[in-house]
Amino acid sequence: MDLVPAFNAFGIFLAIAAVGFTFLIVTLVFGEIFDFFEADHDFEHGGPGLLSSRVMAVFITAFGCFGAIATHYGMSAMAASGVGLGGGVVFGGLIAMFARFLYGQQASSDVRPADLVGQAGRVVVAIPAGGLGQVRCRIGEELVDKIARTGDGQALVENTSVLVEQVLGETVIVKKA
Repeated sequence: MDLVPAFNAFGIFLAIAAVGFTFLIVTLVFGEIFDFFEADHDFEHGGPGLLSSRVMAVFITAFGCFGAIATHYGMSAMAASGVGLGGGVVFGGLIAMFARFLYGQQASSDVRPADLVGQAGRVVVAIPAGGLGQVRCRIGEELVDKIARTGDGQALVENTSVLVEQVLGETVIVKKA
């Protein structure tokens, strides 16, 4: 009597699916602790890449499930592996595209210096002749206050409309609009 029954293809594919699903649940609960590959992020477009732990977990789960379904319907182990590979690629690709979509929907309140040049604003603290004051600009939905001086050294009173001409460090150079 054999204590360890022989595994058939159906059982192996189900075991692969179970391991993938368990890995997926662990990565969903504990986050990115299994993202060993720093190269999985596409820095050109942003977002997770194909080697992301969640994408790989979905690929493994789909591979096992589709392989088990194929063997259930009488396919050989090699043919079922092909079906599993196809299902894994499709579902893993869908998850990767969805993750990139979600990543692209993120908003940032980071204002780059290039975003300020050409923006209209108003003086909130008067700028004395040759001195510094403060201007407020709206970048999208964000209000940004910056230390400012005029390019020609003239004074500007409070509530004067200005245009940002240049950004020098934390100081903006403005002119009257």
